[in-house]
Amino acid sequence: MSQNFSEMLVIGVSSRALFDLEEENRIYDDEGIEKFRLYQQKNEEEALGKGTAFALIKSLLDLNNQANKRIVEVIVMSRNSPETGVRMLNSIRKYELDITRIALSGGEPLAPYIDAFNVDLFLSMDSKDVQTVIDSQACAAAKIFEPPKKFDPESNRVKIAFDADAVLFSDESELRYKKKGMDAFHQFESEHEDEPLKEGPFANLLIKLSKIQDHFPSTIELSPLRLAIVTARNAPSHMRVIKTLRKWGVYVDEAYFLGGLSKDKVLKAFGAHFFFDDQDRHLKTASLIVPSGKVPYYSTSELKDLDIGQIKSNQEDI
Repeated sequence: MSQNFSEMLVIGVSSRALFDLEEENRIYDDEGIEKFRLYQQKNEEEALGKGTAFALIKSLLDLNNQANKRIVEVIVMSRNSPETGVRMLNSIRKYELDITRIALSGGEPLAPYIDAFNVDLFLSMDSKDVQTVIDSQACAAAKIFEPPKKFDPESNRVKIAFDADAVLFSDESELRYKKKGMDAFHQFESEHEDEPLKEGPFANLLIKLSKIQDHFPSTIELSPLRLAIVTARNAPSHMRVIKTLRKWGVYVDEAYFLGGLSKDKVLKAFGAHFFFDDQDRHLKTASLIVPSGKVPYYSTSELKDLDIGQIKSNQEDI
């Protein structure tokens, strides 16, 4: 039976993003597929621990009850075979996750199946899969960081935070800043504040999340889905962001223009279930506080070369 996903948020989440499979992954890498298979069979009835994306996925699925209709669909995507994936399937049932669609690729890459499942957001710990999805522009995608040690999200609201440039918006402004400096960046943004920023890899996701807010019986200000922008931008470059969102028809509940300040304390105060950013220097601290994912640059982006150069420079400094 076919189903229309056009008005639903569809998330493809890898088994390692949803569950804690690090020990199992170590066994696979160090001892091979046979030992991994035996280990999984031996522990089939033992529920897997919660992974970085677990709280986000559980909370998003709960929105279906609050909307009184199905607005969120989750597909667990795993490189396990049907045989080795039994433990994962048992864990889904034991945690009472409302997930019915599963992709078990038997070791093959997951990226080619994104379009087949109409995925809007792909979460994985596999860098190659995430990069392939980003480059294809099929949907938003992020590489998941290790889960924070202590994380206790609100149970009755879902809170998602996004960086701005190279995530929601294109990388043009960030590239201008890195190549020409802060003064040139601010001048250009001020002069073009009425010109909408171009869409970035997470633009369509934000637009769909904003539309989902309309499905709840409460007013948008009291929606159980809360969206925030947490960006290093500051005045006067903030106006272009706000005016762009207005032209997109997107309602964002909160926005924080930090001017380079650390993002982790703001994210903790916001109570984010998840945070998406493109830069390791922000994610390194943020991921210790809230579940986080890195949005890679397009392989063709100049920022990718600048990012690699910065990493090498930092290594030389050390």
